[in-house]
Amino acid sequence: MQKFPMTVEGEAALRSELQQLKSTDRPRVIAAIAEAREHGDLKENAEYHAAREQQGFIEGRIQEIEGKLSNAQVIDIKTIPHTGKVLFGTTVRIINVDTEEEVQYKIVGDDEASIKNNRISVSSPIARALIGKEEGDVVAVKIPSGMVEYEIDEVQHL
Repeated sequence: MQKFPMTVEGEAALRSELQQLKSTDRPRVIAAIAEAREHGDLKENAEYHAAREQQGFIEGRIQEIEGKLSNAQVIDIKTIPHTGKVLFGTTVRIINVDTEEEVQYKIVGDDEASIKNNRISVSSPIARALIGKEEGDVVAVKIPSGMVEYEIDEVQHL
């Protein structure tokens, strides 16, 4: 079975969502189904059908999260010695060689990626180009409009 990399924060967020689904959302929707059943004819009962649909979503999401957690390889970057090398979980400051524009990304698992929070997936083109390189290296990244070169300015274990 393939393991999927995940940061400590990513695992905590999934466990928190799972706890919310199991302890709050699931009991609430079960109560809504029971209440809707009391209203009689289930064929034409919109509340019943909406609650059943929501229950299906909740149960599906619980299974999805449990599957992800069981196949997760949680990596705590703070426990890995800092060598200046880009690894999963590191925060990397890169500089566009042409424009000198600076940007900082944390390399995370697929489920944790959020470009607005500067968290990029380990499977993204930029992350794949950066992994294994070191501070001071220049990497070429293929983007839709061509190639962009970035210099790795700093690698942090945050």
